Amino acid sequence: MKLPKIKMTGTAWIVAAVLATAIWPFSTGAEEAKANRLFGAIAAGSTQDPDPVGSYAKGCLAGGLQLPDSGPTWQAMRLSRNRNWGHPALLDYVIDLSERAAKLGWNGLYIGDMSQPRGGPMTSGHRSHQIGLDVDIWMLPPERLNLTKEERESKSSISIRTPDQKNLSGNWTDTHMEILKAAAEHPMVDRIFVTAPAKIHMCRHAGKDRAWLQRIRPLYGHHYHFHVRLKCPPGSTECVTQTPTAAQLSKGGDGCDATLRWWVTGYLEELKKPPKEPAVPVRGVRDYTMADLPERCTQVLASN
Repeated sequence: MKLPKIKMTGTAWIVAAVLATAIWPFSTGAEEAKANRLFGAIAAGSTQDPDPVGSYAKGCLAGGLQLPDSGPTWQAMRLSRNRNWGHPALLDYVIDLSERAAKLGWNGLYIGDMSQPRGGPMTSGHRSHQIGLDVDIWMLPPERLNLTKEERESKSSISIRTPDQKNLSGNWTDTHMEILKAAAEHPMVDRIFVTAPAKIHMCRHAGKDRAWLQRIRPLYGHHYHFHVRLKCPPGSTECVTQTPTAAQLSKGGDGCDATLRWWVTGYLEELKKPPKEPAVPVRGVRDYTMADLPERCTQVLASN
């Protein structure tokens, strides 16, 4: 796959910020800079060999590449976020899946968030998407693939779930299932997160070809998009494989069991209860400093 070369500009002040706030601790008692602010301020990937570093929710991306804004079968959305970056394996996957979607009857795919140029924690939204191996695919079938940048900021996806969170809405189509099946069958896929009613429906209608269902994992939200997570690429020694694996969570089966029903029964009952305040405040991803990330992420952040 040939992609346009990326021109690096204006990183000197970011390097200075890293040296000032991440490598040496403050001696003045001032709060250490948050990692999401540092990573979110960089506009381009590093000129390093592509390498995911750390885990999906605590890491960074060396040598990330940018998915072109538009292609024959895709458009990246919300370009102002600058989150259409990833490991080369992710870019290949996105393009391949968009071509499959076109063959299945859609015009292609609208691509949501991937990663920031150098991965890392984000200033808003996701806990994960930090190492260039995650991508959100919109549930909205593309009407056309020549949207302007302005249209891509204002256009919204569609929900495939009813407001009570128990069933699929009228927006769901057979093609949604075919695309999710194609997405899950790719050998690089670790797991795919989607709203539970979609998994329940697919369990009922998959027929005898069911192996791919193991990689489809139910999760709250994920009704405006589905979230694909790739495996650590071969040779990526600093990439941390997620555990438990999808196979372990499914106990070696397809995941179409009683635990799936919990998402549309017990889970919804739990939502009605007021959340308990933790005895000790829990640090979230937006509280992370560089000290919370793998040591190599400081070098990724400071690299040209």
